[in-house]
Amino acid sequence: MEYADGEGEGGGGGGGGGGRGRMRMCEDGEFKSKNLQAERRRRQKLSDRLLALRSLVPIITNMNKGTIIEDAITYIKTLQSNVKDLSDQLLEMEAYPEEEAKQSSRTLDAAEEMNTFGIQEEVKVIQIDGNKLWLKIVIEKKRSSFTKLVEAMNFLGFEFTDTSVTTSKGAILISATVEFQGVYGESLEVAETRELLQEIIRGI
Repeated sequence: MEYADGEGEGGGGGGGGGGRGRMRMCEDGEFKSKNLQAERRRRQKLSDRLLALRSLVPIITNMNKGTIIEDAITYIKTLQSNVKDLSDQLLEMEAYPEEEAKQSSRTLDAAEEMNTFGIQEEVKVIQIDGNKLWLKIVIEKKRSSFTKLVEAMNFLGFEFTDTSVTTSKGAILISATVEFQGVYGESLEVAETRELLQEIIRGI
């Protein structure tokens, strides 16, 4: 009887331990299940964000996660570079009207000064010999006006051989000896040259 009682107690103890084991297994399984669900949600959220990122980047070279991120970084750097270029252009555009206003003011002052002293624009052409001409030009003092005049005349075939430039009272006085280098040996009359110079000056 004592043996039977001992066996019964042992058997009862074994049954209680098995119950606790099954409980621990259930708890562990539930914990793992929650971890798996959390991991799935995390991966799904990451996948959704990558899809959103992919939709914003115009050029994706490959569909794997690493490439999507690299392409996104490249695209962001390109955008940053474009923003910098546009900002620089905007600053130049904002500065240009100020410079233009200053230039207009200087031009207006020069014109008023010429009027005050009774100075008129003038173009005089005298033929020296053949295609060699002497020029006297009085024009309003403007920025780069003499340079533009010389460039235009050189383009048309005139070569400056002797030049004097002075500025006074809002005007530029240019006296020069020029030679016309026609492509086919043609020559220009004095009146034609004067009209040509007047046309150039109006465009400066």
